[in-house]
Amino acid sequence: MPLPVVAIIGRPNVGKSTFFNRIIKDRLAVTDDQPGVTRDRLYRTMEWAGRYFVAVDTGGFLPRSHELFDQRVREQAEIAIQEADLVLFMVDSKVGPMEIDKEIAKMLLKMKQPTLLIANKSDNETLQLEANNFYSLGLGEPFPVSSTDGFNVGNVLDEIVARLPDVTEEKEFRPDAIRVAVIGRPNVGKSSIVNKMLGDDRLIVTDIAGTTRDSVDTFLEYNNQDFVMIDTAGLRRQARVKDNLEMYTALRSIRTLQRADVALILVEAPNGITGQDIKIIEQAEEARKAIIVVVNKWDLVEKDTYTVDQFTRTFHEKARTMSYIPLVFVSALTGQRVTKVLDKVVEVYNDRQKRIPTAELNNFLEAAVEERHPPAHRGVHIKFYYVTQTEIAPPTFVFFANYPEQIDITYIRYLENRLRERFGFVGNALRMKFNPRSSRPDMQ
Repeated sequence: MPLPVVAIIGRPNVGKSTFFNRIIKDRLAVTDDQPGVTRDRLYRTMEWAGRYFVAVDTGGFLPRSHELFDQRVREQAEIAIQEADLVLFMVDSKVGPMEIDKEIAKMLLKMKQPTLLIANKSDNETLQLEANNFYSLGLGEPFPVSSTDGFNVGNVLDEIVARLPDVTEEKEFRPDAIRVAVIGRPNVGKSSIVNKMLGDDRLIVTDIAGTTRDSVDTFLEYNNQDFVMIDTAGLRRQARVKDNLEMYTALRSIRTLQRADVALILVEAPNGITGQDIKIIEQAEEARKAIIVVVNKWDLVEKDTYTVDQFTRTFHEKARTMSYIPLVFVSALTGQRVTKVLDKVVEVYNDRQKRIPTAELNNFLEAAVEERHPPAHRGVHIKFYYVTQTEIAPPTFVFFANYPEQIDITYIRYLENRLRERFGFVGNALRMKFNPRSSRPDMQ
């Protein structure tokens, strides 16, 4: 399911990034007193009052500037506006309505985008009253906020989620169809591999990076299993996204991932696993999807110098916490092992839906603890009582112990590895929670 998008726009130096950091409770966006610090859009999935949406921070909007840098920033903001379900137009209470604010307001009114007017820097009662001056922009009631101290931010978030559309399916798919997002850096062969699976050229394939401008859903049946293949535009490191087409595709790819059960991360065999490939895998992990790394163009690799085992070892060295992710080596050009990808999709999807009975989990826990006791922390001995699986997709396990906050990270890794050895969960990140003792009888 695609999540609603909320874009934060405004002229330079009104506090957009400070507000963005405030609502995501992080310092992801670089902030400074100098205008123009935010160059590329930043994205973050966030939750408020049980509703999820994608917040997008943009650079300072200068409608009439002819400087190349300002034009690029303006293009980014315009795309964010077009893609957004709700626009947060931020202005500055300390200086009041400026001519630039009026020009931006006229543009928003012309585009008829749902807009919430945010009067930032309303740091005291006088400035909160000054926010009323922005009624002149014609965009309705201005909401006074202070991004630095959090004044009224919660009320604005309440208003945001009240105005967002409900998250619904874009299309009616077969209920048992596995939704597969094909993602990766530009020009790694995403459309080519989907075409090979389909057995025809239903998707456009060229050697020009960025051909796929939007997500394309295609139905596929294989071994009596239905799939929805979602071919997406290429993701590229945000600092390198220079033109508006790539800005557009980056946001669309993030939204597409939300709709998938399984993410196929395509990488190029001749180039090996790059830092950006790891970033994309982390993005799929954050979205809590089952993951398969598909190593394309394997036909171009000299097998004497680069074997499957060597490539796999290199991947595990670069991504030590991702050893649970399977690798499939293919050639979209020749069709080599392409059907193996679909076999692996079914495997990781089934593991994503797997639920382990509590009795089996407690037998596992008892054996794991007997084999290796958790280390004491400052003289405190850790004792486990029981474990249960509370969710699937992603698989989530809750362990109950006397001092859960004292459990060492290395022991958590040990339990995760033993869980995988016993129950599988190939390609799926496990969520493991540790809670204090409940009324359940102690394990003996």
